[in-house]
Amino acid sequence: MNTIILNKEVQDFINSNLKSDSTKLILKGSPFSLVSIQEIAEQIIAKNKCKIKLPTWYNTSGIYFSNKLNIEQTSSEITANYKANLVFGNSIIDITGGFGVDTYYFSQKVKNVTHCEINEELSSIASYNLKQLNSKNIKTINGDGIDYLKNNTHKYDWIYIDPSRRNELKNKVFLLQDCLPNVPENIDLLFQKSKNILLKASPILDIKSAINELKFVKEIHIIAIENEVKELLFILEKNYTQIIDIKTVNFKKTNTQYFNFNLFKESFASYSEPKKYIYEPNAAILKAGGFNQISTKLKINKLHVHSHLYTSDNLIEFPGRRFKIKHIISYDKKQLKKLIPSKKANITTRNFPETVAEIRKKTKLKEGGNQYLFFTTNLNNKHIILICEKV
Repeated sequence: MNTIILNKEVQDFINSNLKSDSTKLILKGSPFSLVSIQEIAEQIIAKNKCKIKLPTWYNTSGIYFSNKLNIEQTSSEITANYKANLVFGNSIIDITGGFGVDTYYFSQKVKNVTHCEINEELSSIASYNLKQLNSKNIKTINGDGIDYLKNNTHKYDWIYIDPSRRNELKNKVFLLQDCLPNVPENIDLLFQKSKNILLKASPILDIKSAINELKFVKEIHIIAIENEVKELLFILEKNYTQIIDIKTVNFKKTNTQYFNFNLFKESFASYSEPKKYIYEPNAAILKAGGFNQISTKLKINKLHVHSHLYTSDNLIEFPGRRFKIKHIISYDKKQLKKLIPSKKANITTRNFPETVAEIRKKTKLKEGGNQYLFFTTNLNNKHIILICEKV
């Protein structure tokens, strides 16, 4: 951590060049003898990445930004705030502290917070920034979080873990047992130190395989932002053996969509031909796999056991996209051409043998416009096209 970067003249230079081309900037060289142009460029690139993701850090003067990979891997403020509302009590330790975003938000909900980070420079950066953000109830430790738990007798109300999804060879990994630290391997130690564990995992991790790797899973939270799954969260409670709650959330610019259900609780969907309206679940629900529960809880019909599209005669509030059906046709290029004279449409496939790319190649339909086409399979196993407009 080169603290000279925090000097006013260097900070002014960084802020005045946020919109500059970093390649051209590097070619010009550094105007400061003790700060390289590479260090300046790294600060500019990292700060720009924080503008939307971490606006508090972006808008606070004197923040020292870590490299862009750390910024890409850290939680957003939206997801960090969500996690902070899941914990309670007097103490929490973040054993994989990183850039400190989750730790900062935990500190607003829990009295005593410990940030443990194995990387010395990242630990120093987080410690400095947390003070800049006026956080006064955070203790920062430079060291291995698992070793720190082993070597002290303190117990916590919560342990938070966001394992690195890169192994010793820097290759990407996804299974919990391959991440660092290895949570399944250390699960007994973790439960010796706390009754409650909050674990963040890769959004592509298979939920059921993760449950098999872990112990005492109580809740699974699936967080999406603008219909893209960003985080899987597992809440583990010591000795918990009852039904697991699945909680999905999709943060959108205009609203937030929630849908919760019980995992493994038997639920049966009802089916029908397409009615007046069609519904497509958001990405968090698709990840969760609560397909029968959607039908049961919202009292709407599925089109097919594998199609994951829903329909009703009356428009309802729905955690996903809603469409009004204008036409229902078989897969007929000539008929489709007549109904889409603009030759532009938004195409989605659900339980259909061809990809969107293959369909576009065959139909010559370009992307865009106000028409939404769902290529899917109906209750009678026939391939159909639903021509819709967005509600």
